[in-house]
Amino acid sequence: MTVHIGAAPGQIAETVLMPGDPLRAKWAAETFLDDPVCVNEVRGMLGFTGTWKGNRVTIHGSGMGMPSLSIYANELIRDYGAKTLIRIGSAGAMQEKIALRDVILAMTATTMSTPSMGFFKELNFAPCADWSLLKAAAEASEGRDIATHVGGIYSSDVFYDERPDLNEQMTRHGILGVEMEAAELYTVAARFGCRALAVLTISDHLITGEQLPSSDRQSSFGDMVEIALEAAFA
Repeated sequence: MTVHIGAAPGQIAETVLMPGDPLRAKWAAETFLDDPVCVNEVRGMLGFTGTWKGNRVTIHGSGMGMPSLSIYANELIRDYGAKTLIRIGSAGAMQEKIALRDVILAMTATTMSTPSMGFFKELNFAPCADWSLLKAAAEASEGRDIATHVGGIYSSDVFYDERPDLNEQMTRHGILGVEMEAAELYTVAARFGCRALAVLTISDHLITGEQLPSSDRQSSFGDMVEIALEAAFA
């Protein structure tokens, strides 16, 4: 048990999927895992452990933003022995070629700041995905009735952004989408020698202004979860 996770020793699997929303963790666990058991509900942040095709999996919420994710990723790795962490979440598209419901596999995560910046001082660390997971996820996405894009994303430390000039530069430099957690996940995983990946479903479009209705968001995320699970155990 840690300050933020109430699971007993052995209740967290080595493979952890991390949606931001704790209710999405509940939905994913009940939809995709066999015999899921709630192992954490401290501060309302839900975590469930079950099996997928005979493999133990934990699906645990991370909260919104890099500071919140950093707390859970650190404790899951350091105190519970997690080895593979995959973020499953939503993102806003920053390229015209990307449509709502498309999936992004985040190869790199550009950011202005993360909770880990103090470790590096003047160094600009480049957070990136684990290659084995990225490759497996790309292969798992083949043949699905969704478009999948592999490339760089932007992990923002603010939700209500008032920097259109910055967004223009992100788009100009080929950034596929924006979210709020992956850069710190990749950094924490690198620090502990673990594998990490972000598999993201497009829920909003920064260029066209399109948005998935809230009623459609959960039902549109199934492919993302399946890709993450297949990649974890490829």
